[in-house]
Amino acid sequence: MTTRQTVLATALPLALLSTSAMADLSTTVTLASDYTFNGVSQTMNDPAIQGSLDYAFADSGMYVGTWASNVDFGEGTDIEWDAYLGHFVELNEALSVDYGIAYYSYHGEDYSSDGNYFETYAKFGYTNSLGFTELNFWYAWDYFGTDAGHVISMIAHTVEIAPNHAIRASFDISNSLDGNKFAWDGNDKSYNHYRLAYQTSFAGFDFELAGENTSLDWDTADERIVASISRSFDL
Repeated sequence: MTTRQTVLATALPLALLSTSAMADLSTTVTLASDYTFNGVSQTMNDPAIQGSLDYAFADSGMYVGTWASNVDFGEGTDIEWDAYLGHFVELNEALSVDYGIAYYSYHGEDYSSDGNYFETYAKFGYTNSLGFTELNFWYAWDYFGTDAGHVISMIAHTVEIAPNHAIRASFDISNSLDGNKFAWDGNDKSYNHYRLAYQTSFAGFDFELAGENTSLDWDTADERIVASISRSFDL
């Protein structure tokens, strides 16, 4: 799941370095050493292969897409397949807003779909001489099918340290709004996630090397290094 926030949160900063312009219809294929969702591995610390298909309505700023990845929750669910619809608006040369709705679905066993849910998001961007700053929010009213409200809040900043080389630092909080229905760690309704990533591109490929950690005491959410390589194609 970052992608989907990988798609929905980090795609814009990485796109600033991309060697190919975004077409109306495009696809992206990613190989990653781990698939982490806000610092929690969705693949039991194993690699992932991911792909997206996106259509952008250039005149209006609307876009629609779908994204998929292998997952491993240890109980038979092995595929995550998402869809999203959003609208990106440049308010002026410095400010932008990106908002929309996403649907996350899980496949493998008959009960895998019990975790399906919708999520809305709003991302605010500010560009100046110091880089690109993000303030992002996600809200789900039936998180993982638990009927619990859930909010993720993120602040991030990307700075270009040299031509085609950038550093992105981010901090986010995942917070359950109903601990009786869903809690992250025992009675804890929230946890923190810290991430520092180096991003670059070469010969049409995008590369990222990130270090991250969370406040959760889980083997799948401890400190780690995650590497990924992706390639986008205009269709």
